[in-house]
Amino acid sequence: MTPPPDEKFTLSTREVVLIFAFWTFLATLSAVNRLLDPRGLGFRPMSPAGPITLAFIEAWTWAAVTPFILWLSSWSSLSKRSMWVRVPLLILIGIGIAILVYTLLDAARFVIFDPPVMGRRGRGGGSAFAPLLGIGRFRFLNHLLVYLAVLAAGFAREFFLRDQRRQRQAAHLQAQLAEARLDALRMQINPHFLFNTLHAVSALVERDPGGVRRMIARLSELLRHTIESHATDEVPLRDELAFLRRYIEIMEIRFQGRLRVDRAIADDVQDALVPNLILQPIVENALEHGVNRAAGEGQIEITARRDGERLVLTVRDNGPGLDAQNSSGVGLANTRARLEQLYGDRAALELKDAEGGGVLVQITLPYRQHA
Repeated sequence: MTPPPDEKFTLSTREVVLIFAFWTFLATLSAVNRLLDPRGLGFRPMSPAGPITLAFIEAWTWAAVTPFILWLSSWSSLSKRSMWVRVPLLILIGIGIAILVYTLLDAARFVIFDPPVMGRRGRGGGSAFAPLLGIGRFRFLNHLLVYLAVLAAGFAREFFLRDQRRQRQAAHLQAQLAEARLDALRMQINPHFLFNTLHAVSALVERDPGGVRRMIARLSELLRHTIESHATDEVPLRDELAFLRRYIEIMEIRFQGRLRVDRAIADDVQDALVPNLILQPIVENALEHGVNRAAGEGQIEITARRDGERLVLTVRDNGPGLDAQNSSGVGLANTRARLEQLYGDRAALELKDAEGGGVLVQITLPYRQHA
């Protein structure tokens, strides 16, 4: 069975190096062990050339075979064949690999060591190479055990990689869902803002045609800004305040001199990142439910300051107070949802009665800037 395109078997350069290093390390241990024969009294030095060469030949043979065995584990994990077919097939392939490795090593022993030392001579006194004799006596079983150990490591590697792929896919899907939700929230804010602004324009058509023209010009600038920055989740506070200033200019025309806006923005927070269009719904809510119901001149106070690792934004009005306002309107509800989506429990929105009257909305964010 051919694996799906995103699950094709591949070995990274790092894995190839680790395979070679692992088998070389085992060969080194084996060579050291054979250099010192523990039989007899103490440690007895032996001729190092033959055992060391054979140990490295065996290790590097398995290093060459290991990628194929890892591929077998990947193929078996992805195969739709029954386990009763896969397991015998893997065992048969393992027997074949074990016999092949045994034969290669037996040939290496025959070449490296003096045949008389190995006790092999033909009828005519010449050397004899008879791997079938060892195979018939199942001397390849040790290599079969090595094959099974590598195969088990391959299964562990495959399960680990598949779990990593699932985690990456889950994270990617989560990011897509979060972005889709933010887009939906932004789409809810923009029509709401546009509806209220057009309603303000229609109320002044007969009373102040010049003011209506200025409002429409400012509105076109705002719409262009919202379209250009639609895919931006965060912007510097200075950009957010510039957008808010255009919106307030429209509202000043609407309220015909009954609106005063005070700003107290600390210099060290101008470049702090804030959610795009985070302040406009708050100010809009203060105008609709606070200033619009205030006796006499309406007042809005906007502040921004840094508090350690937090950025604190506040909007205050001089309206009738919290009891007369809608604390679950579209603007506030969307703002809460966006804050939770972007920052989780690291951000908060608090709505409360202000000292001296009116309502105070406070937004707390993690303080961050562009790198």
